Amino acid sequence: MRVVRAYGVLTVLMLALGAAGCSLHWPWHKQPPPAPKAVHYLEVSGAGAAAVLAQYWKRNTLIVDLSAASGTGSVTLRPPPDGWPVRLALRVTPGAVGALDVLGAARMVLPITPGGTRPVDLELTPDVYTAKTTEIAVAWGPTAIPP
Repeated sequence: MRVVRAYGVLTVLMLALGAAGCSLHWPWHKQPPPAPKAVHYLEVSGAGAAAVLAQYWKRNTLIVDLSAASGTGSVTLRPPPDGWPVRLALRVTPGAVGALDVLGAARMVLPITPGGTRPVDLELTPDVYTAKTTEIAVAWGPTAIPP
């Protein structure tokens, strides 16, 4: 009889420790990285301004989130008085748009492959905007835009 009670106490004790162990912080458990904080660096205007979800810093690259863009639209980006960021990238969802047409100091057409479900960041080359560039026009459409 004592053996049965001992096993019953051990079972209850093990269940209690197991339940408590589920709420412990295990050393190999990593917290997910925090979501990036939205910033307001560039002025965004145009018919497609609602497609710009937010702007984020990723190291020294400013990400303009266009992942909500679909169909056809355009926006104009203007820098603050202190100038353009060092690097600029546009975040898009593959399959939602076919191409981006970026026009600043130079023109850059970015075709977007339809494969994939996660948004991708497309970094602009340094010749697209210079310190004297007053604005960048970004247009998107379902197919590649002819030059």
